[in-house]
Amino acid sequence: MNDTTTATAADTSAAPALPKMRAENVNVFYGDKQAIKDVSIEIFDDKVTAFIGPSGCGKSTFLRTLNRMNDTIPSARVEGLIELDGEDIHAPAMDVVQLRARVGMVFQKPNPFPKSIYENIAYGPRIHGLTSSKSDMDAIVESSLRRAGLWDEVKDRLDESGTALSGGQQQRLCIARAIAVDPEVILMDEPCSALDPIATAKIEELIHELRGRYAIAIVTHNMQQAARVSQRTAFFHLGNLVEYGETGQIFTNPTQQRTQDYITGRYG
Repeated sequence: MNDTTTATAADTSAAPALPKMRAENVNVFYGDKQAIKDVSIEIFDDKVTAFIGPSGCGKSTFLRTLNRMNDTIPSARVEGLIELDGEDIHAPAMDVVQLRARVGMVFQKPNPFPKSIYENIAYGPRIHGLTSSKSDMDAIVESSLRRAGLWDEVKDRLDESGTALSGGQQQRLCIARAIAVDPEVILMDEPCSALDPIATAKIEELIHELRGRYAIAIVTHNMQQAARVSQRTAFFHLGNLVEYGETGQIFTNPTQQRTQDYITGRYG
């Protein structure tokens, strides 16, 4: 009896966590040019995954496949399997608008809508029909701004334009806007590259706080940032996924020479 119990307990603890998103043999083409070559990767709920690599290596292109942003580029073609909770995101039944609510995106350059701070946050929940009353909407706006670490700075100026905020505040507003529709995954495409060091530190702190609540994938050209914020790191080079593993291992003991060369600054 004890043996059986022990075996069952061991089996349960050994069961690997299922990935939130999974890409298998993904290829991306822009016309005749192949930008991503046969990439397979898993993204987990409780970990921040960083995509690193030199400019033009395909990391942002790959990130955009995860919520079908490449669909907006006429010449783009994506092959391979990408799943969200085991569902094929390219399946005919998949509603792209719904997919992008579940897999939110924060861009390199802060892009608040030319509306009030309140309306920036309220826009998504309104179009997705997530609230039925003004008080519900007020609660979503407040909780989203609180989660993005912005509430105390803007609570007395919600009617002011989002574009009047500083760059770092605008980026946190964009993160709050992504959070407002209750996503499951947040994709961040170099979210700090347009920000100063103080604003960057605030965004990194925010990523730490959001981890575990959302699956997060971040593209960054800053290797120190990848080391600080992520638990898993994927190294891209010339459209290939060269290496993917625990962040500590990738930075201290990579298995591939190309990864070692990039991390030690021999190219990039």
